Amino acid sequence: MTIDKSWIFPNWEGKPKSVGAIVTTRHGGISSEPYQSLNLGDHVGDDIENVIKNRSILLRELPGTPIWLKQTHGTQVSTPFARQATGNLDIEADAAVSNIPNEVLAILTADCLPVLFASIDGHVIGAAHAGWRGLCNGVLENTVAAMQSLQAELLAADISVWLGPAIGPDSFEVGADVMDAFMKQAPIPAQAFVPIQNKPGKFLANLYLLAQSRLNAIGISRIEGGESCTYSDQSHFFSYRRDGQTGRFATLIWLTK
Repeated sequence: MTIDKSWIFPNWEGKPKSVGAIVTTRHGGISSEPYQSLNLGDHVGDDIENVIKNRSILLRELPGTPIWLKQTHGTQVSTPFARQATGNLDIEADAAVSNIPNEVLAILTADCLPVLFASIDGHVIGAAHAGWRGLCNGVLENTVAAMQSLQAELLAADISVWLGPAIGPDSFEVGADVMDAFMKQAPIPAQAFVPIQNKPGKFLANLYLLAQSRLNAIGISRIEGGESCTYSDQSHFFSYRRDGQTGRFATLIWLTK
């Protein structure tokens, strides 16, 4: 992962040259505190004119206008066919897939896990917003299934994945209800939930490890990323857990041909 001024340029094993990707940071925009400065979320209380200007700054780095989703911590996946039917308006989903060049998929986060997908042949891409609820309920699996619907005979083993900046395993405190929800869905790695000393019923959850486990279970082994913690890295990332009222950064992916 390379950070260059306001941008992160993900590069991972299996990512084709025909796939572009960018993650923004909190730098390079015009918003004031507590949204300073490149807030891209239009639903967090920031002046909407500032958000529009911030998105125009981002657009200079992209081949097209991003497809902004109305994220609900669910498992719905937006497809090209569905977007054509609605004209890209009011897309309520927590993931999107595409096989169309220069169609930019975008995920907004401030602690939840953004996940990028690319078929190794460079024909299909995906992006998912994986908060713990969506991750537990299958948003990653649904994204892979939607990619496969766009490319006949695409195997999960032929998809590579990059895990973007999220709240890290030393910072994400959850209750037993969260651990129980995952345990009811599928086996979980031993270190996915670590008990917190002197806090009965509280655990440190590892979103990265949970995501890797779910992806491995469906046959995806090419997985990279998971190097950041939005909560502890205040200089680069917005964090809802840390600050409450704050902005959102974007994780974006597109096909260049």
